[in-house]
Amino acid sequence: MVRWEPGGQGRLAQAAMELYGERGFDQTTVAEIAERAGLTERTFFRHFSDKREVLFFGAQALQDLLVNTVVDAPASAAPIDAVTLALEAAGNLFNERRAFSVQRQHIIDGSAELQERELIKLSSLAAALASALRRRGVAESTAGLTGEVAIAIFKISFERWVSSAEPRDLTQLMRDSLEQLRVVTATQ
Repeated sequence: MVRWEPGGQGRLAQAAMELYGERGFDQTTVAEIAERAGLTERTFFRHFSDKREVLFFGAQALQDLLVNTVVDAPASAAPIDAVTLALEAAGNLFNERRAFSVQRQHIIDGSAELQERELIKLSSLAAALASALRRRGVAESTAGLTGEVAIAIFKISFERWVSSAEPRDLTQLMRDSLEQLRVVTATQ
């Protein structure tokens, strides 16, 4: 019988990321991930529902961070300012994990299944932001539009961030994208 060992989730995630990088996502099995981590398949499934979850297990924490930041924004904050605070909080979190984010994005880019899952995640984040804005009393149409715009800013900035040869600040890239949006939408 295999004894429970601390750090199993981290070891499994590290093994999976290594194997995905070496072989590709589609060619890697759960058995291979567990073996590389020195654990059993059963242990893998205690931590992750499937091998995709290794790449998406932080989605709920990200959503909670975004939603809580919007909900806790000053009452006087305009909807776009509330989501900007949320994007900045997310940017600060991601800045600490750039190497992982770059590797993760490379793996996702190599799999149509993972690209679809990423789009679903982004759509869920937009809906969660819209819901948080509605909780603040923002009208339905404004909340939905603002949530979608926020995730578009996040997506475009994130793509620039992970594709840049030189490390850049994701938060600043999102601020730059927001400023570009303001220029584009300014009345003349």
